[in-house]
Amino acid sequence: MSNKRNNREKSDTALRTIGEVSAELNILPHVLRFWEGKFSQIKPQKRRGGHRYYRPQDVETVKEIKELLYDKGFTIKGAQNYLKEKKKNDNNIVDFSENKLANADKTTSKNVASSNPDNLKSILDDLLELKKLAASKIA
Repeated sequence: MSNKRNNREKSDTALRTIGEVSAELNILPHVLRFWEGKFSQIKPQKRRGGHRYYRPQDVETVKEIKELLYDKGFTIKGAQNYLKEKKKNDNNIVDFSENKLANADKTTSKNVASSNPDNLKSILDDLLELKKLAASKIA
């Protein structure tokens, strides 16, 4: 007996299960669950014993996170910072101007002296991402 529900495509506004999102975006379900904990922007609805249902905006956010992490080489921390900065700007353009980078360097310099050595690699990764983004904005 064929299942008619599986033969139909869902509308663009329909909720999707974690399996459907996983298949559509080629991301394993455990990675999606991990990202939910790391990115507050991903908020699937949970129903029936904790089953996740992703809204269209959640799927778009997951696509953006995948692009940042896999295609653009961001660290998780860098992608979190990028998305937070993007949310701050009304026009959704991230501001990595020279002044912003200079202020980030000053703030980082002050905190490096008191930082745990384990965090230095993370700080360096973030600064390198900022430099790469600034170079791409200038070019």
